[in-house]
Amino acid sequence: MKELNKYIDHTQLKAFATSEDIKKLCEEAIKYDFYAVCVNGCHVENVKNNLSKSDVKIAAVIGFPLGAMSTAAKIFEAEQAIKDGADEIDMVINIGWLKEGKLKKVEEDIAKIKKAIGNKILKVIIETCYLTEEEKKTACKLALAAKADFVKTSTGFGTGGATIEDVKLMKKAVGNQLQIKASGGIRDAETAKKYIKNGTNRIGTSSGIKIVSN
Repeated sequence: MKELNKYIDHTQLKAFATSEDIKKLCEEAIKYDFYAVCVNGCHVENVKNNLSKSDVKIAAVIGFPLGAMSTAAKIFEAEQAIKDGADEIDMVINIGWLKEGKLKKVEEDIAKIKKAIGNKILKVIIETCYLTEEEKKTACKLALAAKADFVKTSTGFGTGGATIEDVKLMKKAVGNQLQIKASGGIRDAETAKKYIKNGTNRIGTSSGIKIVSN
């Protein structure tokens, strides 16, 4: 197992996050050598400036947190984030389309964003708290078919966050073909290690300092 800090996307996605909050996030990410920071799109340029002398990656959320905007809007948002300096995109699927059985549209939504960002990393948030087990499996398979790089459990803004059971289910659905990011409710080292042992490749959390300081 890698050191815990290298699994962590140090996250600040609150609506009220200020430039000072983002600067602090970046300083913490550098200090603790986290893998990445994860922010809303409007902060990417600020993050780029604050991380200019570090190896910390930049992840931007797209279609966040509902996933219900048009594909064209998601593409524009993703392209702008990459232009501003993002290395990775965490997008939310269109949950309504998935539940309605519009699977081709869900796959195209993901695939078009992946095409727009090229060789940058795409993580697909399936928001497990709203899905049945079958829908979770289907969402993972659609992300795989659309050539995403990760499937991710949650936004952290739904009715629930990551669970070990969901990570196991996702791992079974994608095997080693996609990586898995668990997000929402992971706040200590013991829990983080349990997720990693069950197939998690990245952890999205605002409790990264607590996790690595245990």
